[in-house]
Amino acid sequence: MSEIQVNQIIDPTPATDGAGVKLKRSIGVEPNYFDPFLMLDEFGSENKDDYIAGFPPHPHRGIETVTYMLAGDFEHKDSTGGKGRMTAGDVQWMKTGSGIIHSEMPAMKQGKLHGFQLWINMPAKMKMSKPEYHYINADQMSIHKDDEKKIKVIAGKFENAEGPIKKHNVDPIYFDIEIKKGKEFSFHIPSTHNSFVYLINGEIRVGNENHDKVKDSTLILLTRGNNLKVSALSDAKFLLISGKPIGEQIARGGPFVMNTKQEILQAIEDYHSGTFVK
Repeated sequence: MSEIQVNQIIDPTPATDGAGVKLKRSIGVEPNYFDPFLMLDEFGSENKDDYIAGFPPHPHRGIETVTYMLAGDFEHKDSTGGKGRMTAGDVQWMKTGSGIIHSEMPAMKQGKLHGFQLWINMPAKMKMSKPEYHYINADQMSIHKDDEKKIKVIAGKFENAEGPIKKHNVDPIYFDIEIKKGKEFSFHIPSTHNSFVYLINGEIRVGNENHDKVKDSTLILLTRGNNLKVSALSDAKFLLISGKPIGEQIARGGPFVMNTKQEILQAIEDYHSGTFVK
């Protein structure tokens, strides 16, 4: 059994997306893909001007998007007929497949908005599959809680808590973890997976080797191995996300992620010709 250590610490890059929503991007810059993960954004502000314009209708093809809300309200609508109002603790897991057009707009005029959006690649054989929209209410999520930690399981399994996302091709793990100062989180991860920790707040140490101090809102890419150990140097909150690499060529054109440039050009043509949504 090999111990998992810190591979790389990445400070997110300030960015804007949608109609001007301010966010922090840690995967997907330049681009720095981490197979099967294509992008990770943290959006969060108490200033409505940073988020009020939202994400008006826009297309996607060839990816899955996972939106997780920690605070605030967002309204989702898409071309499959899917719609919902996301509030704190809710998750939207969308398989865009052959093509989907959707919008995510704030359902609030003021107050704090905070959340994450993760893009997961789809293998070539699934990129033109039928789009699917899954809305997961916070009440549907399994939670492990003891005297030392609280773990919300969105995907994967921790002890008796199992997430609602099952039978997925990359066998994803997506945990929201809160841990008390001086305590430890240990978990077994398949050695085939690529994994990362995103520290939301607090101070932690990953593995048993020394590494640079990690501040709030920082991405920690992990080495492959089996045993992950995270020690809390203060009360801390972080995400653990892991998945099996797809290992295919990636071609990206804005909101479209396919395997070849020709497929990207076809997606653009389909969108502009009105044949994008099947």
